[in-house]
This record gives sequence, structure tokens and C-alpha cells, in this order.
Amino acid sequence: MLNYVKVLINMDQLLNPFTPGAGSRPYELAGRQELIEQAKLLMGRTLLGRFEKSMIMVGLRGVGKTVLLAYLEEKAKEAGYSTIAVECHEGKELPALLASDIRRILLNLDRVATANEIVKRGLRVAKSLFNGFKISYAGAEISVDSEPGVADSGDIEIDLPDALSALAEAARARGTGVAMLIDEMQYLSDREFSALIMAMQRVAKTNAPLILIGAGLPQIPGLAGDSKSYAERLFNFPRVGPLASVDIEHALADPVIHAGAVITREAVAKIATLTEGYPYFIQEWGYHSWKIAPDKVIDRASVDLATSAVIRRLDEAFFRVRFDRLTPQEKNYLRALAELGAGVQRSGDVAEVLGSKSQKLGPIRDRLIKKGMIYSPSHGDTEFTVPLFDAFMKRAIPELPSQKDLGST
Repeated sequence: MLNYVKVLINMDQLLNPFTPGAGSRPYELAGRQELIEQAKLLMGRTLLGRFEKSMIMVGLRGVGKTVLLAYLEEKAKEAGYSTIAVECHEGKELPALLASDIRRILLNLDRVATANEIVKRGLRVAKSLFNGFKISYAGAEISVDSEPGVADSGDIEIDLPDALSALAEAARARGTGVAMLIDEMQYLSDREFSALIMAMQRVAKTNAPLILIGAGLPQIPGLAGDSKSYAERLFNFPRVGPLASVDIEHALADPVIHAGAVITREAVAKIATLTEGYPYFIQEWGYHSWKIAPDKVIDRASVDLATSAVIRRLDEAFFRVRFDRLTPQEKNYLRALAELGAGVQRSGDVAEVLGSKSQKLGPIRDRLIKKGMIYSPSHGDTEFTVPLFDAFMKRAIPELPSQKDLGST
């Protein structure tokens, strides 16, 4: 083993083809071609004035939703769209997230040619919606009056549809389109989600060239349906999951071969088992296996040696950053969920592990859902949103907590 370790520096680290990181695009977007083609169809048909459902990708953490959003933003720009790309979070309201990009697009449209009244109206409506935000371009404030009686009610369910409809019409007047790419949509408030759905319905009625490509955790379709019953007629909800075996092989072998090295079938099979096919983890195992593999060959021994380093890195960064946001009661709830294993578990079974009752633990469970740590696939069911988090919880809290550890909810 010591002799093996001595040659760990043989692989050129500058050429390591794996890219583990939040939103970092891998060499190969394996297994996502159908979804990409669906997005391209949406872009193409919408610019032709033909209705096509917008799309919201749903899946657990680590499946590559953010990577796909960034890739699709590039494709939208190539297709002739102006783009808005934002990430939702609890600290900022949706209009504030959208303000800068909507303002930028309208000002750019206004500069394309001679003044166009439809574009000017879009600017006025935007100013009405974003009251309190300065409208400026290249450091100079633009003098634009608001549009009286439009997007100025203070009710986002009225104002956001007004603003996005005006933006879409301004884009149509210039022969272009607007693509909104919104990540982490589960953090939208109920009213924000409702307003966004209503806005997309308004746009759809006129076949205006504005599309939404979003991403979020698996509860998104349920949230959309609860908000507006017609949401399923406006959106497709493609599920982004772990990769199939053939796609895992492509995700590992293609970049390695391109970099002038080799990965054995045994190494691929081992990584597939360890990662359960989740793209982020595939990048981590590939990256560390490359680092320690000698003579440009990643074999089963390389993967075995890399595994402890991967787990340590995941524990310190990917898992720990989420774990540290939790209260002691929330950590204990997740530890009990982990005791039951991966996959969907009954909330009543979690309570039983803790010697408690579901009703008492309800507030803790609700907070964990809001924090994006778990979700409910169906009534009474609970599952981690982060793959492999059950194993991490057992490492982080070796001893199973008892009812007394929960304290007050």
C-alpha cells in the first residue's frame, strides 16, 4: 500500500477533468439530452408565437438542476432571447430579485432602434412595480414616468402579471423573447408563487414571447397545484434524478478519455454504487480518484483509496453547511429519520423512533421542510432532499436521540 501511495502524484492535476462544485458544469451532461431538447422546443415554438408549456425541473439536491439552468440560459441566448437568471431565497422578495434584469432588458430594447411606445410603456410599468428602485443605465438615471393604474396596486398577484405581460409585449415589439430562469423555487412565498403562475397565464393568453424555466425541490408540483389548479396546463415538471448506468459510464469515461487517461469498468461500477448515480457525487469521486490514480489509469484501487477523502470533503462542506443551519431539535429529528434509512419514510415512524407523537413533532418537521432539508412526497411521508444525508447524520450524531433530547418544539 505504501508503494502505491508514493506514486499518487503521477496523474497531472491540472488536467483533472472533474468539476465538483455548486453549479459547476461537468465535461459531459450525461443523461439530460431529452430534457435539453424539451427546453429547445419550448424556446423555438414560443418565438414563433406558438404556445408551449414552460418548464420547472424538480429533483433532489445534487442532481444538477443549477448546472442545467446555466446551460439552458446559454441556449436561450443563442436562440435570441434576453434572459433573467435569479436564485430565490428567504431574504429577498421576488420583485426585488427580478428588478435589475427586467430594467436592463427594457432599456436594451429601448436602445435597439427608434423609440417604440410599447417598449416605453414596459419601462413605465416596470417603474410602477419597482417603486423605490431607481431606473438607470450605464450609471445614469433614466427619466421615466410610471404607468398610472398599472402594476402599482401593491398587490403582487395583480402587479407582477401586469409587469411581465408588458415586458413580453415589449420583447415582441422588437422581434425577440424573454427567458426567465429561476432557481430554488421552493423558497417562493405562497403569494409570489401564485403571482408568477398568474403572470404566465396572462402571457400565455396572447402567445407573447416570455418563457419560464425553473428549478426546485420535488415539492414544487404540489405547491404549484395548491396555488392554482390550472398550473399543470401552463408548466411541465420534468423530474431530474440520478443517472442510469449507461449515463454514469459516459459521465466518468468520456472526460477521462478526453484527458488522455483510462478508467476501468470496475472503477466505474464502484463509483456508481457509492454515488447511487447522483451527478454531484460522481464528480467528487471522479475528481479524487483522478488525484490519486497512478500511470493515467483509474482503477478500483484508486476509487477505494479516494473514498475516505471524498467522504471527509462532503462531510466538511456539502453536508456540514446544511447541518449547521439546524437547531438541536431539528438535528435530532433528522437523526431519527436517518435511522429508518434512505428513501420515503412515514412521519409516524420517525415519531416512534423518538418515542413521541407526530402531532408533537409537526412544528419541527414543518421547519425542516421550509429549510429545504426534507419534503413530503405525499401526505404523512417524509424524505431527505439531500441524497446520502442519512449516512452523514449517523456519522454526525452516532447515538440515536431520545424523546428528552427534543426539548420544546
